[in-house]
Amino acid sequence: MKYFPYRIASDETMTRVPETTADLDEFRAWVSRKTSTGDVVGFDTETTGLDVYSPTYGLRTVQFGDARDAWVLQVEGRPELWAAAREALLTLPRLTAHNATFDLLVVDKHLDVPLATAGPKVMDTKILAHLFDPRPRHEGGYGLRLKELCAKDVDPAAPDTQEDLTAVFRSIGETKATGWRKIDINHPTYLQYAGLDAILVSRLRPVLEARLKSAGIPYRLVDFEHRVMLVCARMERRGMLVDRKYVRSLVGRLEAEAAHHAALARKYGVKSVNAPKQVSAALVGMGETLTETTDSGALKVDKSILLDLADLDQNWQPRGTRTPNPLADAVLRSKRAGKWMTSYGVAMRDGVDEAGRIHPKINSIQARTARMSISGPPLQQLPSGDWTIRRALLPDPGHRIFSVDYSAVEMRVLAALADEGVMKRAIAEGRDLHGFTAELIYGPDYTSFHRKLCKGVGFGKVYGGGATTLSRQTGAPLPDVQKAIAAYDRTYRGIKRFSSRLQSMARRDGYVVRTPVGRRLPLDRDRVYAATNYMVQSTARDVLCQALLDMDARGLTEYLLLPIHDECLGSAPEDTAEDVAREVGAAMRMDFFGVPLDTDPEVGGYSWGSLYMKKAETMIEHDAWYAAHRPAAEAAEMARK
Repeated sequence: MKYFPYRIASDETMTRVPETTADLDEFRAWVSRKTSTGDVVGFDTETTGLDVYSPTYGLRTVQFGDARDAWVLQVEGRPELWAAAREALLTLPRLTAHNATFDLLVVDKHLDVPLATAGPKVMDTKILAHLFDPRPRHEGGYGLRLKELCAKDVDPAAPDTQEDLTAVFRSIGETKATGWRKIDINHPTYLQYAGLDAILVSRLRPVLEARLKSAGIPYRLVDFEHRVMLVCARMERRGMLVDRKYVRSLVGRLEAEAAHHAALARKYGVKSVNAPKQVSAALVGMGETLTETTDSGALKVDKSILLDLADLDQNWQPRGTRTPNPLADAVLRSKRAGKWMTSYGVAMRDGVDEAGRIHPKINSIQARTARMSISGPPLQQLPSGDWTIRRALLPDPGHRIFSVDYSAVEMRVLAALADEGVMKRAIAEGRDLHGFTAELIYGPDYTSFHRKLCKGVGFGKVYGGGATTLSRQTGAPLPDVQKAIAAYDRTYRGIKRFSSRLQSMARRDGYVVRTPVGRRLPLDRDRVYAATNYMVQSTARDVLCQALLDMDARGLTEYLLLPIHDECLGSAPEDTAEDVAREVGAAMRMDFFGVPLDTDPEVGGYSWGSLYMKKAETMIEHDAWYAAHRPAAEAAEMARK
């Protein structure tokens, strides 16, 4: 047995690394005692990296611990230790981990411990931390990372062995990304790091539970988030098929597109489209007026400003409000093509598993409002009307893709929370809400531009955009936007009252607002006006999460691929796809404080992109291509099974 003592908060702790059969018997006896007493046991894994489903991925160690003792089992190449770790996870009744989804998927894939077995036994301390304060440390929050939380709640001198490990990685010529695979599994720093994490998470959990109780966070919300986490983990485990031939072509095309537009930018003196100073100087030299600055005083040339100068809206469609600036257009398109190539094309090309699937990471509780995010690749950031990237992702063989989203869910949630009678009546009558608003403000002869402006004002209430932002997005003069906002507030007085009430409550309660489910949302003191924005976004997120649980109760999770904002993407057999989509829509539909949250099921063809292809002939052409290649895809899938 190897021993690694360490003092935490004046207590002597011990990390043990079994080497012999007798050592392993000691570990099993410890597990037996924990099982009989029902004690909470921390667990963690060390692996070769983050790409759990990569063909070259490996599980190196599994560690268990309580407040004083840890056991590190070196399962890599050791069948007897692998079996002991698996037995422990299957036996122990109560587990805790930090960022549990990752470790649960690791042991599901590489230790043969089913997600359905281990998942319900685990409490995630990252979820607990987020429920108390969702802000990361750099935003003024309490913190969400294990070591920074432990430095506050366990021991100010809680060891950050990550820094020590990084130094070891460098000493062997590796980086943070590659060192996990190459470091000697017997390195003392590596083993100490592994054991301490299990001890620290065991000590952290009761502190966080007590803090949530004192803050009035209901336990039902803790349970809710853990059940949502497991549904999302099942979707992440399933993944999506990638059209690898299309992706290879896409990477080359995007690389050429980025180079083409970068060459256009060089004609205006911009050597690098990623150099803001060069871009701003060239734009000013072309006669453009830039007024916004960064914290350091440099002229801003972010995406929203460049879209305005290129006369494009948020969906990259022409606004027709000014002469497009060719440099702004070139910079935008070069940067977008470059980002898409690396973030999506290369990620999908190089990130597939043995079956040709990618497994985007679904972060079930993220952001200040708890809204989900997706990474590897970041599919929730795709433009709403573009099929280019989506075209690469396919349903299962013999299936068709489907999508079900809510109809204007944020606006309906806002109407319900604010008890805004005029807006609720329009919803009940089935009116186009933005057209209805435009008619109230501008009369029955309102134009499409009026509707667009009213839509922007409404979403400004939801997402926190002000007059200046809306003016830039729509191309409307600032005075016109300000008049539209004032007219909107007169039309929907309930929303204005609701916002004022929320801000008053936030100031009274220490710059915190509470959502209907009891979620605690901290506000910045200089941005109390964001209370409405946070409340609506967070509540809309919880609506979708409740729908995920309702769908799971109906046995529909097996058809789901991704939750994206207010949409659920899925894959179902061709002959039942329409029925499944309707069933998903029915499960998502609900009454929210008297406001109906309606859904819009849609069944597409043989890629996610088929739902976004505007021209019928394009979809037909794509489906014909897929039909010609489907036998090969199905054969590969059958071989995998």
